[in-house]
Amino acid sequence: MRSSNPVFSRRGFSRDTGYAGFNAPPQAGGPTANPYAGANPYAQGAQPVTQAPPQYAPQTRPMTMDDVVTRTGLTLGTVVVGATLGWLFLTENLGFAVGAGLVAMVLGLVQSFKRKPSPALILSYAVLEGVFLGALSGYLNGLPKMNGAPMQAVLGTMAVFVAMLVAYKTRIVRVTARFTRFVLIAAMGFVLLSLVNLAFMAFGGGDGLGFRSGGLGILFGVVGVVLGALFLALDFKQVEDGIAYGAPREESWLAAFGLTLTLVWIYMEMLRLISILRGD
Repeated sequence: MRSSNPVFSRRGFSRDTGYAGFNAPPQAGGPTANPYAGANPYAQGAQPVTQAPPQYAPQTRPMTMDDVVTRTGLTLGTVVVGATLGWLFLTENLGFAVGAGLVAMVLGLVQSFKRKPSPALILSYAVLEGVFLGALSGYLNGLPKMNGAPMQAVLGTMAVFVAMLVAYKTRIVRVTARFTRFVLIAAMGFVLLSLVNLAFMAFGGGDGLGFRSGGLGILFGVVGVVLGALFLALDFKQVEDGIAYGAPREESWLAAFGLTLTLVWIYMEMLRLISILRGD
C-alpha cells in the first residue's frame, strides 16, 4: 500500500510509473528490512515483485534530501508569491480567486495521474493555489472578527509541521501498513462527510449537518488538522524511503508536490477552525 495525501488520487512513487513504491520496501533478507512486500527496484540486481525496473540513463543521479528541500522550498515559495498577489489585488474579486482555485485543483489532479512529475505543472498549481488562498485570506482578514486569523493559521500550520517532523524523527509516530490504512480510511470518511454536509447546505440551506459551526464544527475542524498532521508523517516516510532506495532525482518534485498539498490542507482546516472559534 503506497502512501497518500488529502488528494487521494496522487500517484506518488507508485510501481506503475516505473519507479519504486515508497511503501514497498524490500523483503526480509534483502538489502533493507521489509515490513511490507516487494524488492527495491533501484537495487542492483534486485527484481521487483511484478516487473523489472526500467534502465535509467547513466547520468541520472539519485534523489537527495537537498533536492527535496530545494524543490519543496521553491514550490512553497511559489504559493507565497501567488498568495501575495491574491491578497493585494483580489480580495474584492473573490469570483476570480475561486476560479483560480478550481483551475489549481484541476492541475493538481492532472499531476496526480501523470506517470512522471512535471515541474511546470506543479509550479502552475502552486501559483494558482496561492492566488486563491491569498485572496480568501485577505478577504477574511478584513472581517471584524477575523482580523489576524490568517497569520494565526500560518503559525498554526508551521507548528503542526514542526511537531510532526519531530515526532516522526524521534519515532514517536511510526508509519506502518496499519497506520497508513487507518489514515486513508479516516481521511476518506472525513471527505465523504464533508461532501454530504455540502449537499445538505446546498439543498437544505443553513449549516447542513452542523459541521461548520458550534461544538461539532470545532471537533470536525480539529479532526481535519489532525488528519493533515498524519498525512505529513506519510509524506515524510515517502521521502525517507525514496532517498534510501535511490529514487531518481526528478522524484523530488513529487515529494514537494505532496508536502505542498498537505500543508495547504492543514492551513485551510486551521483557518476554518479559527473562524468557528471566533464565531464568524
